[in-house]
Amino acid sequence: MRVAFERPSALADIPTHYCPGCTHGIAHRLVAETLEELKVFDRAVGIAPVGCSVLAYNYFDCDMVQAAHGRAPAVATGLKRARPDAVVFTYQGDGDLASIGMAELVHAAARGECITVVFINNAIYGMTGGQMAPTTLLGQHTSTSPAGREPGREGFPIRVCELLERVRGVAYLARIPLTSPANVARARSSVRKAFQTQLEGKGFALVELLSSCPTGWGMPPREALRWVDEVMTEYYPPGEFRTEPGDPGGGPAGKRGSQP
Repeated sequence: MRVAFERPSALADIPTHYCPGCTHGIAHRLVAETLEELKVFDRAVGIAPVGCSVLAYNYFDCDMVQAAHGRAPAVATGLKRARPDAVVFTYQGDGDLASIGMAELVHAAARGECITVVFINNAIYGMTGGQMAPTTLLGQHTSTSPAGREPGREGFPIRVCELLERVRGVAYLARIPLTSPANVARARSSVRKAFQTQLEGKGFALVELLSSCPTGWGMPPREALRWVDEVMTEYYPPGEFRTEPGDPGGGPAGKRGSQP
């Protein structure tokens, strides 16, 4: 019988702690496959954050470093500058990246640090009990916004790609939902482009993956995927926002809303 699919060797052969229906596992696979395909697995160094993916160092079978909450881009910067031959990536959730880690992220992007950021946006703090995140949508109910998020009380959700689109130093920027085989294929392409950007020395690259959180949202897995497609993508439109380095004010135009 022909083998159509198997676990990438870049992933450890162990069960994960992620909840049923969570798409962290898909994101892990895409990163692992990319490292193998580009033949850089032996010199890859990942930065594990604080959040649902805090145990990522158990799953990626490459060198991993544990960073303090939100500090993954700073740690990645130090590693890349000390070992420019290494392929350095961070794997961060929305609470880690867009809240306590926002300053680290923006300044790493502004400096054009040659690192790859894999950003998991599930619009909630998944690990710590379902609190409101910087990316929680307007009207969305969480344990700390039980009446639904209101802009006058909790502010507006942060669109990370749109924010970084205007930052010089960013060379590649994309957002894709992990909701269907077709979208997973698009996400795979974007993850590869983000790592290829680093290999070509072009600058900072980030891929935002819209992920489901059935446990935090209180939904069955299938309904959670549908909610990503029907609700999240309205506020977080998928597409490539930057495909080349340049001046966002007068350089290469982004491709907002285009499919990679």
